[in-house]
Amino acid sequence: MGLKKTIICGALSLGIMTGSAGFAFAQNVDYKVQSGDTFWKIGQKYNISTTSLLTANNANENTVLYPGQTIVLPIKDQLVHIVQSGDTYWNISQKYGINFRDMLLLNNANDNSMLRVGDKVILPGTANYTVQKGDTYWTISQKFKVNFTELLKLNGANDKSYLDIGQVIKIPVTSISQAPATQNNNSNNTSGNTPSGPYITYTSYTVQKGDSAWSIAEKFGIPANELMDANNINSSTVLNIGQKLKIPVHNVPVKSTPGAKYGELLDWWTEAQYVIPRGSTFEVVDFYTGKSFFAKRTAGSNHADCETLTVKDTNIMKEIWGGFSWVRRPVIIKYNGRKIAASMTAMPHAGNDSAPGGVWTSWRSGDYGAGTNHDYIKGNGIDGHFDIHFYNSTRHNDGKVDTNHQQCIKISAGVQ
Repeated sequence: MGLKKTIICGALSLGIMTGSAGFAFAQNVDYKVQSGDTFWKIGQKYNISTTSLLTANNANENTVLYPGQTIVLPIKDQLVHIVQSGDTYWNISQKYGINFRDMLLLNNANDNSMLRVGDKVILPGTANYTVQKGDTYWTISQKFKVNFTELLKLNGANDKSYLDIGQVIKIPVTSISQAPATQNNNSNNTSGNTPSGPYITYTSYTVQKGDSAWSIAEKFGIPANELMDANNINSSTVLNIGQKLKIPVHNVPVKSTPGAKYGELLDWWTEAQYVIPRGSTFEVVDFYTGKSFFAKRTAGSNHADCETLTVKDTNIMKEIWGGFSWVRRPVIIKYNGRKIAASMTAMPHAGNDSAPGGVWTSWRSGDYGAGTNHDYIKGNGIDGHFDIHFYNSTRHNDGKVDTNHQQCIKISAGVQ
């Protein structure tokens, strides 16, 4: 590799280690000159002014560089990853949310480059993120655990700025790297310490006949985009029988609550959507009356789209709300021995109970008109699904946080 990955630690150049998280800040890094390099080209690659580069190397505009020569890169406060056992360029890029190819280029590396424990890998100051449906600057800041104001400033935005699907924005990597263990991609926790926040491990899956990225993601209760990102594939990639895929497993520790009647306050984007994945069946308990019924999460990415299991469950739901209703009520979701704070409306929409789920239908409830039928559970007395929101979840129609839902969630979490 072109970079000699060492941090110069001394009176003039101090590397700041941050615990055992595997990263540090560097001021000077050695660089091995490649064929065709000039001070100007190197400066452009690493976002260093030519003047600073020349000064750091006691050079001038007439100085000639030779392949194999070592020079100093004055990279002030640049983030550097310290290679741990099992690290590869690919999993480092995934850990920090950085474009894999950009990181290879930055480190003069390629697909075949090997890393040794203790090597230093330079990380870009920012990572690029492509805006998805429902994203806002606020939800993105929560997803990546970055400062909201810093994120706005980095992108020349303000709290009233809108995002378009497909728009690329910058995420400050220095903040991402210091987020709770959500970014941890070690398959085993060998430290002996229990992480205090959510973290990711990985399991392996062997592709079977008929599998697609979508069906595999559905099987493991994760978004399809997350599965594709973890395996560096896209929706056009053909999966082969026997192929091994990495499956992200979200580990969400149980949070304390103010009392037995309250639910855990779990962030939708990093916690709740994984604790209660698509396809899960759970008990919904009305916070005020204690009455309960059973439902299933059948869809939903910005929040949970759910359906009652039976007519009996539907009747209990209607009894609580006084009929089908858009009124928000605080509820507790009981699933796998956990109680999660949530908010719910009892108005079925976007479905047709008499047509197969997931197919096009000419009529859908709630004046949704023709379209994909979001009614998968038949004979339960409702057409379509209803909404259950969790902390920081958003509406599907505009991607914004519903303040009334959030108020109810806080009530059921006991933090009001």
